[in-house]
Amino acid sequence: MQGISSRWLLKLLPWVQASGGAYRVNRRLTYTVGDGRVTFVNTGADIQVIPRELGELPALRGFDDEEVLSALAGRFEQREYRPGDVIVEAGQPVDRVYLVAHGKLNEIGQGEFGDETVLRVLANGSFFGHEALVDSSREWDQSLRAVTACTLLVMPAAQFREVADRSDELQAHLAEFRSRPERAQNPHGEAAIEVASGHAGEPDLPGTYVDYEGAPREYELSVAQTVLRVHSRVADLYNEPMDQVEQQLRLTIEALRERQEHELINNREFGLLHNADLSQRIHTRTGAPTPDDMDELLSMVWKDPAFFLAHPRTIAAFGRECSSRGVYPDSIETQGHRLPAWRGVPIYPCNKIPISPTRTSSILLMRTGESAQGVIGLHQTGIPDEFQPSLSVRFMGIDEKAIISYLVSAYYSAAVMVPDALGILDSVEIAQGGDRA
Repeated sequence: MQGISSRWLLKLLPWVQASGGAYRVNRRLTYTVGDGRVTFVNTGADIQVIPRELGELPALRGFDDEEVLSALAGRFEQREYRPGDVIVEAGQPVDRVYLVAHGKLNEIGQGEFGDETVLRVLANGSFFGHEALVDSSREWDQSLRAVTACTLLVMPAAQFREVADRSDELQAHLAEFRSRPERAQNPHGEAAIEVASGHAGEPDLPGTYVDYEGAPREYELSVAQTVLRVHSRVADLYNEPMDQVEQQLRLTIEALRERQEHELINNREFGLLHNADLSQRIHTRTGAPTPDDMDELLSMVWKDPAFFLAHPRTIAAFGRECSSRGVYPDSIETQGHRLPAWRGVPIYPCNKIPISPTRTSSILLMRTGESAQGVIGLHQTGIPDEFQPSLSVRFMGIDEKAIISYLVSAYYSAAVMVPDALGILDSVEIAQGGDRA
């Protein structure tokens, strides 16, 4: 079976028992109003703006009506753009607010000498078109074009006015902008825990509590299933020297495990590519994966990084870039294999990481383990008819054509405990020089 791969991700993830078929991740409440960038939450591939983060928009700065902000946040629509797509054209009316959830855009305008030039670059957390909230007569002076694949949240000004018309507080606020701090936060944007230290005598100690997210994420176990059908004649006669039922079951399980790893990477609900925090996604500097890019990724997951995960062609592209610079990556031995490493962190191959039609891919870096607040795999052992951990083979009976049926099921999921446990280097170009598809 040529489709069997090394499946390093399944071997390297610590697997945690998810009793009851679900695993809840309680995180400390995180938001940072006042840093000039909008923050989002993503559940799989679905992205939403944090209502309080709308306070970053100048027209809403200092406005704290949670109900109205939630109503506004619900009016934003998620849109995807491909590299090269024009998002707004110069001369069009400014009638929408755009929030950049992920990706990179160029603001194109007229340069000093009349030629087209890039005036600025917008990336994760940026916003534009916010003037539409207070002035409906403006037009775009510049165009905005996607440089990479982009995810934007868009709200028409008409939707904003509908909400404003129902809120006297918002209408009053739009007449006078004001700003005030909401509450103390630590450098990571988490609600601060008040602590006294270095004091003498008997001062009053601060009271505090750990503020958690109001709606914690629950990861439910997913399932991959198939029905193995074997004729009873095969089971009765063709079991020497090799048991044919056993061999067919073995290859069926191999296929399920391959699908399991694919889902852990690509599933839009729990896959790692879709569950990395938007602040933990960065882009390459020049396209190809360079040592500088790998160092930048390490700076995103600097607390005890466990391993990189990349497509074999991406690893080859990184090797070419290192060779062109006269840099030679480390190598380490693990489970009898010699693997490349960078700064002592191993780089494992995974052919489930997709390669786009434009020959770009991604590199993942993660910290693993429940105690380390890292990335973990989820399964449930002890299920009925268990053949392997969290995988069951259930006899379904024999039909009138003497076909024996077995239901083969694998249960699994993955969870990212805290955002900085997983970082992704996006838009990694692997087609250079004579590289072929």
